[in-house]
Formats: sequence, structure tokens, C-alpha cells
Amino acid sequence: MKDTVTLAARLMIALIFLVAGWGKLGPGYAGAQQYMASAGLPGMLLPLVIMTELGGGLAVLIGLFTRLAALALAGFTVLAALFFHTNFADQMQAIMFMKNIAMAGGMLLLAVHGPGSYSVDATLLHRA
Repeated sequence: MKDTVTLAARLMIALIFLVAGWGKLGPGYAGAQQYMASAGLPGMLLPLVIMTELGGGLAVLIGLFTRLAALALAGFTVLAALFFHTNFADQMQAIMFMKNIAMAGGMLLLAVHGPGSYSVDATLLHRA
């Protein structure tokens, strides 16, 4: 049951990164750049953000380089909280900050716990 729950957790936590990264492509690209600029970040970083969300989300989803991807996404999520969600006078921003911190905590648990048996990492380790 542990591996099944770990797989379900990986799928659930990866989903937000995949949806967010995908949403920044196409028509959402310009809006994402403007949002980054409103926080004082250069829009030229957006391709790196998209690659982090899609690449990290996909890695966690399939369980490939899971610990490294989880650490990277934990750091990314904390940075996003600090850059975009520190207006604690706005209750929604405070909630978004706490959500990001909780997601980072989940990623740190995944980094320590590992991806479980239902993962590419486990398959590669078994073959070696």
C-alpha cells in the first residue's frame, strides 16, 4: 500500500506544476511575463520557469531523478512564495504563500522518502 500511496502523492503534487507550466505556453505567455515583471523579475526568465515546472513536474510524475527534481521544485516553490505572495495583508496572498510552503514541504518529504517502487528510478535501480 505504501508504494501505491506514494505514486498517488507524486501524481497529485506533479499535477499543479504541469498545469501551471502548460498554462504559461501559448496565449498565457505574455500574461505570465507581465506578472513576473510586476514582481520585479525579468520576463526573460519565463522559459526557465516553464522548463522547471514542466520538466520537474514530469520527472516527479514518472519518478525519474525524483529526489533531485523534488529538491529543485521545493526551492522553486519557496522562491515563488517569496517573490509573489508576501502581501500578507491580502488574505488570498497569505493563503497562496502558505500553499507554496506546504507544497515545498511535500517536495522535501518526497526528496527524503524517494519515489517508491512504481517509478522509473526504481526500475533503473532494479536493472543495475
